[in-house]
Amino acid sequence: MSALCSVIVLSKTGHSHINNQMQLAEPMMVVFDNYAVDEWQAALLDPRLQVLILDASSLTLSQLQQLQAASLRPEWRSEISVFVWDNKGNKAEHFPQWPVLNYSKKATDVLTAEVCAHLQRKAATPFYSALKSYVSKHADSWHTPGHSNGDSLRQSAWGSDFYHFVGQSMWQADLSVSVLALDSLLHPEGVIQESQDLAAQAFGAKHTYFATNGSSTANKVILQSLLIPGDTLLLDRNCHKSVHHGVILSGAKPVYLDSSINTALGLFAPVPLKSILAAINAHPHAKAIILTSSTYDGLCYDLKPIIDAAHAHGIKVIIDEAWYGFARFHPHFRPTALECGADYVTQSTHKTMSAFSQASMVHVNDPSFDPHLLRETFNMHASTSPQYSILASLDVARQQMVMEGYGLLSRALQLVEVLHERINQTGVFRVLTLEEMMPEELKKDGIRLDPSKITIDTRMSGLTGDQLQTVLYERFHIQVEKSTFATVSVLVTIGTTAEKTMRLIHALNTLAQEAPKKRKKLAKPDLQVPHFSSLACLPRDAFYCAGERLSLLDGKKANQDLIGRVCCDQIVPYPPGIPVLVPGQIISAEILQYLCDILSGPNPIETHGLIGHGKTAHIRVLSADEQKRLQQKSL
Repeated sequence: MSALCSVIVLSKTGHSHINNQMQLAEPMMVVFDNYAVDEWQAALLDPRLQVLILDASSLTLSQLQQLQAASLRPEWRSEISVFVWDNKGNKAEHFPQWPVLNYSKKATDVLTAEVCAHLQRKAATPFYSALKSYVSKHADSWHTPGHSNGDSLRQSAWGSDFYHFVGQSMWQADLSVSVLALDSLLHPEGVIQESQDLAAQAFGAKHTYFATNGSSTANKVILQSLLIPGDTLLLDRNCHKSVHHGVILSGAKPVYLDSSINTALGLFAPVPLKSILAAINAHPHAKAIILTSSTYDGLCYDLKPIIDAAHAHGIKVIIDEAWYGFARFHPHFRPTALECGADYVTQSTHKTMSAFSQASMVHVNDPSFDPHLLRETFNMHASTSPQYSILASLDVARQQMVMEGYGLLSRALQLVEVLHERINQTGVFRVLTLEEMMPEELKKDGIRLDPSKITIDTRMSGLTGDQLQTVLYERFHIQVEKSTFATVSVLVTIGTTAEKTMRLIHALNTLAQEAPKKRKKLAKPDLQVPHFSSLACLPRDAFYCAGERLSLLDGKKANQDLIGRVCCDQIVPYPPGIPVLVPGQIISAEILQYLCDILSGPNPIETHGLIGHGKTAHIRVLSADEQKRLQQKSL
């Protein structure tokens, strides 16, 4: 089946020498239409639109300049290619960002052929196409992996079920670096590099790297390539744990910024702008700052003033955009971090687009970045045996977003509207607004809400968010993204269908009718973690010491011997998911009591980084000799 793409010629009256026509340009059919220049906004609403041709012979310079100004605003569609048709060249020279179609009015056949060729390059999938071509040759495998195109399992009495469950093509596409035609992820020079270059163009980056082990690794790669031991890094205390791991690996000196908290709903929000700007001014020699936008709950920073302030001091800006990688392909979600001037951006393509789990991208716009150093660091973390299906899915995900992302996201936004209306009509469940989700200290920070992340207030139902998540799965076979004590969150993606939407609405309507008339008051957990104490040494130095293990409790009371000691590990209770201790941090009496309270109560909280569980838990701390030695080093 051929896809349909639209090319629109903008002229003064809507009539040009290019006739309305349809051409075959495998794998698509290309439709050429004529519009008057004052209809350009309507033209942009066509989800099939891929190219605008500006007929310079009929458009005035002022009209062309107005279109240029419009193309620089977030309301424009970034994936649209714009050409200036100007065989005389006297107007095109004013718009160097747009390619010129230098053809006479009699050469429209050549012109349309060039446009069709451009669309074919735009829609290309170099790696996926090479992989598919290689698999179609059915070459005998005398190389890794050992299943040999699935032959070890196909007729197996024990493994054939798994073979058929996964599917024949998946096994045949599971190849190795021995297949030279498929390039090398660790040293790309062929089809992988071509695919990465197309991704860079699509997402607005100068350089793009494919990652097959998630943004967790991508974050660590950036930090380790950008920072050297002792460099200062400003970071959200509530950032992904991979960032904290990157601090250890790089040897950076962290300056932690406290997130704001909506305690009534159990939601963690961005760091207040005032706190970020104060940290930048207090640490003007910091090497980098890293923030998460959007957050897990869809709250997005107003990044431009933050990035401008950081760049004024020469501070590099890294944005973890794991949950917002799709945003460039619909005006409703723009601007993206790259469009705001970020130097490095990580995106979990698999979270919100059509890619396999672990498929991620690293985008670079830093004018002074060292490609050799980033490549060497990347290779430290990447497998020498990457999963080729993940790479192919990155290639196809980029192609899909460029060629039909606008239409798919428009449909998703329509489903969002339906969910808002129908959930609110239950009278029990309610979709939270941006104003309700934001803590008070963020009200003037220009925070935006990603509407594809819907947070549902469950408090009037008599169910906690955690209970509702369980009921939705066990009774209705619906799996939501996450829950808190007061909310559940659902993601509306390009894969969300009307059928899924109606099933969720039906489930919530059913539960709303069953809700008790008398609402019971739900217990609200304390999400306020203790204030950060101080660092005695670099996190890396503490982590790599042998340390000693001390019990958290002395009988039923807190072990007072821990006060003043230096933690060697990252201690993170869930909820709220914020590190209470990081390597190198001094254990205060407040922190010690907090840990004892959450672990020794009737409902102990899951806590990562401890040795053992509950009342038998131990903490790894520096020995007295290690602490003395490291504290003599300058932070």
